[in-house]
Amino acid sequence: MARKAGEETQIQVSTRQKFKWIQQITNGPKFKRKVRWLCHLAGVSRSGYYAYLSEKAVFNRQKQQEQDEQAYQILLSAYRYKRIKKGARQIHMTLQLHFGLTYNLKRIRRLMKKFELVCPIRRANPMRRMAKATQEHRTCPNTLQRKFKPGVAGQILLTDITYLRYGATRRAYLSTIKDAQTHEILAYQVSDSLGLDLALDTLKQLKKHAHLTPKAFIHSDQGFHYTHPKFQKLVKQMKLGQSMSRRGNCWDNAPQESFFGHLKDEIDLKACQTLQQVKQEVKRYMTYYNLERGQWNLKKLPPATYRQQLLHVS
Repeated sequence: MARKAGEETQIQVSTRQKFKWIQQITNGPKFKRKVRWLCHLAGVSRSGYYAYLSEKAVFNRQKQQEQDEQAYQILLSAYRYKRIKKGARQIHMTLQLHFGLTYNLKRIRRLMKKFELVCPIRRANPMRRMAKATQEHRTCPNTLQRKFKPGVAGQILLTDITYLRYGATRRAYLSTIKDAQTHEILAYQVSDSLGLDLALDTLKQLKKHAHLTPKAFIHSDQGFHYTHPKFQKLVKQMKLGQSMSRRGNCWDNAPQESFFGHLKDEIDLKACQTLQQVKQEVKRYMTYYNLERGQWNLKKLPPATYRQQLLHVS
């Protein structure tokens, strides 16, 4: 039916739409206290409007909960990646490196707190006694002087030994050599003995790595293994320099201590019953650490990837 000239067209507006407009208008500072007047103007009740706000708030909370649950499942996949426990930063880097997703740290921490996802807590390493050197053992000067970043890979090598608890009461020993610049573990050995061979075998394994610089040197504490004539002789045969921390000063080899802390936080050896099982778990972690575990101060890259990038730039 055609509309006659002069007739006004009435548009039907739902009550919910009016409530929505009132909410949008009152968001501005000028109309913040004009709810009563706007409701009267729109022909709706104030009680109905506030009920709408309450209903919308419930809907928004439900929607937020659904979004959080979906995000948490993705976050949980990163947390469980490679069966290695992770904190917020590691989850952030794992999502970027292996899932192609970017979640900011604030969101990750909020979700971890909301869903009670426990972050591994760094434990302080207990003080350990160094085996006393005999008269034939000689210490070396502290060439490193805590200058851990020479700017090139394969120049400063850090070495140390730590213990690994496994099973109920058993103990193994881990010796590693780490590149101070790239944080890459270049050589390692696991043994049930703390004898000299543990350090010697680790050093021999280092021979497989060709990307050491001509000025490369190895830095350690003043423990029995590193002051022993056999160890120092092998260092010279490999044409490496040697540097040692000051006695009782763990900060002189802090990056190596930090690695041991991360390893002990992120792997669980309680289920291991044999030394062979411990070796398998350590091997799995070393592969993950070098090739897949992003590090915040390495441009969020794994050590091996960072080394390749560093060599390419240089």
